Amino acid sequence: MEHIAILASGKGSNADRLCRYFRNHPIARIHLIACDRETAGVYEVAREHGIPSVHLSTELRRDPSALVDLLKKNDITFIVLAGYLRLIPKAVVETYPGRIINLHPALLPKFGGKGMHGMHVHEAVHAAGESETGITVHFVNEHYDEGAVIAQFKTELDPEDTPDRIAEKIAGLEAQHFAPVVESVIVGLKDS
Repeated sequence: MEHIAILASGKGSNADRLCRYFRNHPIARIHLIACDRETAGVYEVAREHGIPSVHLSTELRRDPSALVDLLKKNDITFIVLAGYLRLIPKAVVETYPGRIINLHPALLPKFGGKGMHGMHVHEAVHAAGESETGITVHFVNEHYDEGAVIAQFKTELDPEDTPDRIAEKIAGLEAQHFAPVVESVIVGLKDS
């Protein structure tokens, strides 16, 4: 059984969907939700699903070995970033090789890197006049949005699409595809 930690920074809509998807899953369960902000909606998601949560304080984030210890103490075997805005320390990446994945709200390598998250991405896509955008699920390495791509899903954009409308389209793709891709990666680990 894979024990998944979800790392988040916000309200937790993707964390909620992951919790629902893996609630009675035969090979994986959400085991911990961790957040870098003291007041974020994702804590309510954790409470609603009866999943332990932890605040990733500044002190904890500055000490990669303490973060690894926290994950190991909670028997975490797989990590999913669902709106987590911090860079994952190299020590964590090395402890969980091929076992950390991220969801990015654009078609990487476009519109990735530090500071490119949420509405910043949708505004940049809009400003660039893109005819399509999408989501990228990728493995995490020690750099923002540079890990190997696992899957991408696209949506067409109309010239009149605003950043808010782009955000809605992206949210739809996330709701449809993210949890099944996480599952496929975990199944692939079991089969290898």
